[in-house]
Amino acid sequence: MARSHIYIGLSVIACALSAVAASRPQRADASLPVPPTVAMPGSPTIPDSDAIADILNTPVPDSTLAVPLLQRTLISDVDSDSLAAAVMPAGIDTPARSLIRREKVDLDNVVKFSAKDSMIMEGRNSAYMYGDAKLDYGDMKLEAEKVSMNMANSNVYAVGLPDSTGELIGTPVFTDKSGEYESETMSYNFKSQRGFITNVVTEQGEGYLTGGRTKKMENGEYFLQNGRYSTCNDHDHPHFYFQLTKAKVKPKSNIVTGPAYMVLAGLPLPLAVPFGYFPFSEKYSSGIIFPTFGDDYNRGFYLSNGGYYFAINDNIDLALTGEIYTKGSWGLTAQSSYVKRYKYNGSFNISYLTTIYGEKGNPDYSKQTNFQVLWNHSQDSKANPNMSLSASVNFTSSGYSRNDLNSYYSPSFTENTKSSTVNMTYRFPNSKWSLSTTANIAQRTSDSTLTVSFPNLTASMSQIYPFKRKRAVGKERWYEKIKLSYSGQFQNSLTAKQDVFFQKSLVKDWRNGARHSVPISATFSVFKYLNLTPSLQINDRMYTNKVRRQWDPNASAEVCDTTYGFYNVWDFQGSLSLDTKIYGFFQPMKFLGDKVKMIRHVLTPTISFSGNPDFGSPFFGYYGKYHYMNSQGEMVERQYSMFPNAVFGVPGTGRSGSVSLSLANNLE
Repeated sequence: MARSHIYIGLSVIACALSAVAASRPQRADASLPVPPTVAMPGSPTIPDSDAIADILNTPVPDSTLAVPLLQRTLISDVDSDSLAAAVMPAGIDTPARSLIRREKVDLDNVVKFSAKDSMIMEGRNSAYMYGDAKLDYGDMKLEAEKVSMNMANSNVYAVGLPDSTGELIGTPVFTDKSGEYESETMSYNFKSQRGFITNVVTEQGEGYLTGGRTKKMENGEYFLQNGRYSTCNDHDHPHFYFQLTKAKVKPKSNIVTGPAYMVLAGLPLPLAVPFGYFPFSEKYSSGIIFPTFGDDYNRGFYLSNGGYYFAINDNIDLALTGEIYTKGSWGLTAQSSYVKRYKYNGSFNISYLTTIYGEKGNPDYSKQTNFQVLWNHSQDSKANPNMSLSASVNFTSSGYSRNDLNSYYSPSFTENTKSSTVNMTYRFPNSKWSLSTTANIAQRTSDSTLTVSFPNLTASMSQIYPFKRKRAVGKERWYEKIKLSYSGQFQNSLTAKQDVFFQKSLVKDWRNGARHSVPISATFSVFKYLNLTPSLQINDRMYTNKVRRQWDPNASAEVCDTTYGFYNVWDFQGSLSLDTKIYGFFQPMKFLGDKVKMIRHVLTPTISFSGNPDFGSPFFGYYGKYHYMNSQGEMVERQYSMFPNAVFGVPGTGRSGSVSLSLANNLE
């Protein structure tokens, strides 16, 4: 084997020297020594290594050489005359004889191969590649830890190898137009495009095809024996799968199986089928949705849920369906699902229904129009770290569920209340501020009552130290410890019947208002071991109407007078707390061992005072008074709130103050 390698290597060197000698300009004094030759049994006469070294070290008279680009060729059967012609100087009359024989290879594409560890070539047709070996041939790619290639019969064999721990690594991965296939071993023929695979792992549709012995055909189809098909992601040990005795796989199209049975948690179940068919496709396709037919006692014969499905793209689809009745009723529905990976996903359903009962002109004739809007949307947290949007909308008119055929046998037919919520939150980058808005709709179908709260805005600012110096010099000032935060809300809501909802006045009928809350606090150290924390909570409410009441002695009734404008209702509450920490240490006895070195006992006593003034006094103007005569003839004074329908209420009446004591006990 080594001798044949030497023959081929020396032949390549002689060929290169011939090309150099033939390409350079010749001079009269240009000459090269003719090397002695050495004869080997059963081989052509070739120069020995010392003679070739003398040729390479001999200076060339003309330094200008034009060496042509040598193509990759196969060298074979070089005789002594050819070698002599290769090393003879130009101008000597020697019979010319070609050293290169072009052989036609029966392959359609160039075979490219590489390996990170090592590569062994045997003769002209065999190669062994180790360590992350890669092989490319047209649309076919093969990667494995070890690849053996035989170009004489166009066969390639790939297998993984065990590492230092005995674990098998670098198992073959085969890729072509039909997809990607992992396996334990793999044989493939370039010419016939057929192969044999053991323990294949490939994703087909929404499931995984694993195990068994597989034969690949030239048309891209696979014949599988003793395989498994499952939607479980654990390829080696799926929790559930169909055991396929034999199957034919048409990639990206379908799987047709012979006898198959269900296996759950490794236990075969008595659920078997004589044959199976698993269709799948990576592409969406539009098409007609065939309707269903039936008979309704009040609306007549019908065709429903028929229409057309639009496969718009990989991110969104649309189904337009309708229903029609022989007595005049009809309906339309638009349903869609959408998704964008790592961005958002959701679906919506919009339906419109016209229902006719009885004959036109008869007393029992009626015509109703109803609609339904369903929308679900969720945003991936990775899509935008500063903004999030979510929606859960279930809004229907009062009579939709009673007239929709699809609702007859669903829980929505008996639901009395429905609710919808849309929420969006935005956090300003590099800021303490965040803003959120919410829309809520609640329905009571029994009496067609709607409660709508929109828009609801909430703005908040996290804790800041407004008096803290940007460049602190010296000790911290007492006012630098003051911290505050902010929270603001705006609400606008209305409760009304469905048929008169849009007739309500935004100013007189809608309940709206705003509230601002600012907590302020600071913590100071006194007498070295005590923490003193004064705090102040300020709340402000803003309303657009005010109600004044008085007693009408003539009518013996209360009279209300509502004024519209801008009114502030604010209150505050102050508190003062004092706390400290008392530590005690105890070293446990030896029987506890070395696991417990010390036990610490922490006591945290706290005392706090809080209070607020009487916001029901006339100074604040939140409450009014009037006198009236009761049924016993006694004059009675009544106090009332001037903001009875306020969204955020009003401060309470009467002064308040409290003292609290607490003791926290902790063992560590």
